[in-house]
Amino acid sequence: MNTNLTRPLPRRRGKQQGFTLIELSVAVLIGLFLLAGLLTLVQDMTRTFGAQSSMSQLQDSQRLAMTLIADVVQSAGYFPDPTINTLATSFPAVAPFTTAGQAIAGTHSGAAPGDTITVQFRTQPNDGVINCTGNTNTTGAKQIYVNQFTVDALGNLNCVLNNAAAVPLVTGVTNMQVLYGVRTNLAATSNNIDSYLTASQVAATNNWSNVISVKVTLTFTNPLAATAGQPATIPFTRVVTVMGRGGVNTA
Repeated sequence: MNTNLTRPLPRRRGKQQGFTLIELSVAVLIGLFLLAGLLTLVQDMTRTFGAQSSMSQLQDSQRLAMTLIADVVQSAGYFPDPTINTLATSFPAVAPFTTAGQAIAGTHSGAAPGDTITVQFRTQPNDGVINCTGNTNTTGAKQIYVNQFTVDALGNLNCVLNNAAAVPLVTGVTNMQVLYGVRTNLAATSNNIDSYLTASQVAATNNWSNVISVKVTLTFTNPLAATAGQPATIPFTRVVTVMGRGGVNTA
């Protein structure tokens, strides 16, 4: 009897297989391609959001600037108690106003930062008339407000109220140009504008008392100027009628 035990043969395991180097390389390349596409998408969205935000800020600045200028210009020459006072007695000839009753003055420069405009009116307490700082008369007494709008070399549109320190209103303004709609035909029965003149031309023809409207153009730096096809600056224009000067001439 054969006493040698027959050992069972070991089972052969299935052949283990993995990814080849080529397959791993292809997978990495596909992953990198997808990652690059995702990064490009994120960058595009970031640029778009930044551009929209910059344009929104520009529009807000333009809206604020034009609203303040319009409110002030519309109130030019306003004074309470017209049964007691007159335009001449309410506004004496004090620089930069050369004649009694003059409510608008300005300077002209063809070079940036451009023109200035000065407007005065008289208010009484809590009448809601807004000056160039956006505030109203809460002093408890009648008050003359002399409002001057200027643009400085830093690109600030400034309000100078009653010769006090300049108050920046908005930034990014490169130039301000002001034209004055004037009724030079004094024989006309209505206050129709027949000429748009610069401040220098109005002063030369002594027509400050005949200004019916003011055309203001503010030029802002374009926040998208670095983008191809975009201009360096964007102008905004508004025409404002002086309160009490439009319509039929009763003089």
